[in-house]
Amino acid sequence: MNPTLSRPVSIFTEGSPNPNSMKFVVNFELVPDGLSFDYATAGDALLDGKASPLAVALFGFDFVRRVFISGNFVTVTKDDETDWDEVLLEVKFFLKDYFGEQKPVFSQRTVDTNTTKLDMDSETVQKIKAVLDQYIKPAVESDGGAISFYSFDEPSGTVKVLLQGSCSGCPSSTLTLKSGIENLLTRLVPEVKLVEAEGV
Repeated sequence: MNPTLSRPVSIFTEGSPNPNSMKFVVNFELVPDGLSFDYATAGDALLDGKASPLAVALFGFDFVRRVFISGNFVTVTKDDETDWDEVLLEVKFFLKDYFGEQKPVFSQRTVDTNTTKLDMDSETVQKIKAVLDQYIKPAVESDGGAISFYSFDEPSGTVKVLLQGSCSGCPSSTLTLKSGIENLLTRLVPEVKLVEAEGV
């Protein structure tokens, strides 16, 4: 992108069911469709294949505990001691400057690694992913989190999903998983009997 052209940046914030998480929505895509990146520590943001200078910079704020980047938003999770009223504008202005100066969201290797994925899914897994993409992801993303397919065990009919962003550690995520996601998947994909969250 031509560095002499500055991009107009607008950012608005949305709360999430997790009171420590805030969603910062920008007016352009940060991540290609279907991808999301969750950073539970500053070290995660340095890992090969998911390295993000933006996440590293956000962990520079001493109250930041988690960073999640997906679609056109960044979800920042703070510690329990800090009040959003004290730091919200600071984070918002930081992001506005960061994007305005067109600094990289991800390292080039992260971009290259994640745009060359091969799809070798079974028919059942394709159906599960379609339900997640069409019905479940939009609702979860509107709360500042994300859900992605992790695995499907055919003999037991168990689907494992990854809950990221504000969904990580959110008290209502287990309820959402069982009452919403499991009901929908078992109804639309008969092969599915059970839905579990991986790593929660």
